[in-house]
Amino acid sequence: MKGVLNLVSVGPGFSDLIVPRAEAALRDSDVIVAYDLYLRWIEPWITGKEIHTPPLTQERERALLAIEKTRSGAKVALISSGDIGIYAMAALAFDEMREDDDYEVNVIPGITSANACASLLGSPLSHDFATLSLSDLLCPWDWIEQRGRHIAQADLACVLYNVQSAGRQEGVYRILNIMLESKSPKTLCGVIHNAYRPGQKVSIHHMEDLLSLQFDMLTTIVIGNRFTQRKRGFIFTPRGYNNWDAPAEQPVANELPEHALWVFSGTSDGNALANELAGQGYPVVVSAATEYGGEVAAQHCSGVSVWAGHQGVEARKQALSQNQARAIVDATHPYANLISEQLMGLSQSLNIPYLRFERPSSFAADSGIECNSTEQAAEQAIVLGRRIFLTTGSKDLATFLNAPSAAEREWFVRVTPEPEFIQRAIDLGVPRSHICAMQGPFSETFNTALWRDLKIDCVITKDSGDAGGYQAKVAATQALNLPLLVIKRPELEYPFATSSFDAALRQLQAWNINA
Repeated sequence: MKGVLNLVSVGPGFSDLIVPRAEAALRDSDVIVAYDLYLRWIEPWITGKEIHTPPLTQERERALLAIEKTRSGAKVALISSGDIGIYAMAALAFDEMREDDDYEVNVIPGITSANACASLLGSPLSHDFATLSLSDLLCPWDWIEQRGRHIAQADLACVLYNVQSAGRQEGVYRILNIMLESKSPKTLCGVIHNAYRPGQKVSIHHMEDLLSLQFDMLTTIVIGNRFTQRKRGFIFTPRGYNNWDAPAEQPVANELPEHALWVFSGTSDGNALANELAGQGYPVVVSAATEYGGEVAAQHCSGVSVWAGHQGVEARKQALSQNQARAIVDATHPYANLISEQLMGLSQSLNIPYLRFERPSSFAADSGIECNSTEQAAEQAIVLGRRIFLTTGSKDLATFLNAPSAAEREWFVRVTPEPEFIQRAIDLGVPRSHICAMQGPFSETFNTALWRDLKIDCVITKDSGDAGGYQAKVAATQALNLPLLVIKRPELEYPFATSSFDAALRQLQAWNINA
């Protein structure tokens, strides 16, 4: 009697998501081969059958066992979660089959992790998308990086499988950073833990926020494309097969002046430098990361062109090349190290001079407690205070609010008045009454009154320099006798760096870049 090998998909976890054909194959099988976790989903249909459960790491052994049983004439169901043909057991079974095997093979499809997670988020995979497994057990890591880079360059929505394990912690952050070279940091993403299983958790983030989160092997990440939108707590990607024009507010790079100095700003001193360069007769483009930053630059810089909005490294590369930029002037925030690294990389790849303009440090040993990282600042703040005020912006909020014992503290945040920054704080659980949305810098008097009225007992800041209001924060905390935790600046190897307008001008002239 010829055997039958049923390759059965049992979906993401709940029995009501198992297709009827899979149920029929399970009822008809005499032998069940599965990882033991899957048995609880299919228990009603396998009572009294011969069951084998080799452990999780023995996938090939499971496939071989199922084939041996089938060759002996049994009706066998080899079980896999999700869809057995996607990152699962079907390929191993076909790999172990012989051409002269004569048993019947049935492949029963199922609901994949990508499908399941997308349904919990809304409809993020409504247009072209890709999946990428981050496990390097069966695929070289450099292949994974290459595929991740191409997915991002094509701006495909994508689903990341096998995100993080105990022995593979850093790979996901490497892939996210690679994707951020081409995708906007504000790309909407979903993080799903235990989809359609007990302990299910679903959250929505911007792509840049994922770098501060922790994951595990039960987590799937869904990354949108530049058109992915948010509505009613869901995210969706428009189908748009006929007309995928860029959003109207997106800057048009080819309308900017050629042979200009590109000043990447977003800080008051960066805008002041752009104003100084324009006053010297240079054509200047100011690039700001947000629409609000672009509005501020337009108000305070005369005679410059403004390119504002969330741009990935590929868009910056095209704009710099297309407009034949004469120099990259990096006047971004002292803590915007990811952008600085990208700009230095663009300088090398496009052979454009790079100049770093950075406000000087204001930190002194008697002005605050220096912390080497955001994580260390969060840990110390939880020890020192109960009502903690963050002046560190919106980017690192998740690190503070997800720190051990953070839920036992009250957190107050001050962010620039961008709707997305306010929404980020709300999404992370900050009460609206604890959000101060306003443009700095702020005076000592203002800080003192605010922190006294809010009964703050610990303040966290960055070494933002005098232009960022650092001394006013020091004075206010000292007046109130509050601990001030200061996150240390990141250290990068710049080819040229200065905090002086005159030195910046002299360096441009030394490169024969004259107005």
